[in-house]
Amino acid sequence: MNCKNCNKVLVDSQKYCDECGAKVIQNRLTPKVIAAQINEQFLSIDNKLLKTFIDLFKRPEVVINSYINGTRKRYIDVLQYFAVSLTLAGIQVFLMTTFFRDAIGFDSQLNQTIQSMPGQENNPFAGIESDIFTKYQGLIYILTVPLSALGTWLAYFITRNRKYNYTEHLVVNLYYSGQIIIITAVFSILFLLFGLNYVIVSTILTLPTFIYFFYVLKRVFNEDFWNTLAKFILAMVIYLGSLLALTIVAMLIIVAIALINK
Repeated sequence: MNCKNCNKVLVDSQKYCDECGAKVIQNRLTPKVIAAQINEQFLSIDNKLLKTFIDLFKRPEVVINSYINGTRKRYIDVLQYFAVSLTLAGIQVFLMTTFFRDAIGFDSQLNQTIQSMPGQENNPFAGIESDIFTKYQGLIYILTVPLSALGTWLAYFITRNRKYNYTEHLVVNLYYSGQIIIITAVFSILFLLFGLNYVIVSTILTLPTFIYFFYVLKRVFNEDFWNTLAKFILAMVIYLGSLLALTIVAMLIIVAIALINK
């Protein structure tokens, strides 16, 4: 018997390939097999996804430091976790734009009123929909994670805590962002079901996300409150500054494109 992934010769009793680590699959695909895999990966009480989600609250330093240090079987992979969070965010956006458009908080009549104001005919942003950030939420998440990682890496680098390099800070921020995206998506859907305005929901969820970020940094880097607070503030300043710069560049590109197509 050979491994179906790397073609290494295996013993019949092997459950995993000792060359590539892949699980030995001998059963043909059937609805029962697929259902068992879904239950194992996502629904069972001891699955990695649920364990990762819970432990990112209880002991985020164990989840993150374990992955960085090479222990990667206990929890779900950081990229897989982030991908799961983006999937939930996509479901959230679909539900919002399909069933809860009025709750998003962007009044189309107000948008039309603004566009009809004097001088708006030459406004390069006049044709842009006001809910663009909702529609491209997943892309925004992907683009902002490297910026938040840059913020934490520079904050700790400047203050001479150089325990992790930029890539490892990227892991910290991917796990944090994945957790926040999942929580935001789930609570947004629940709140929208109760008829709450999306802008209000987003405002309510903003403060806890910052508190959780501070909590993650404190646990991962194991520093006292004041040192963590100083680095958290510095990281946020760097992150917001880089985000503002990126936003300005994006707006300039949009203006240039609008002027060229004029």
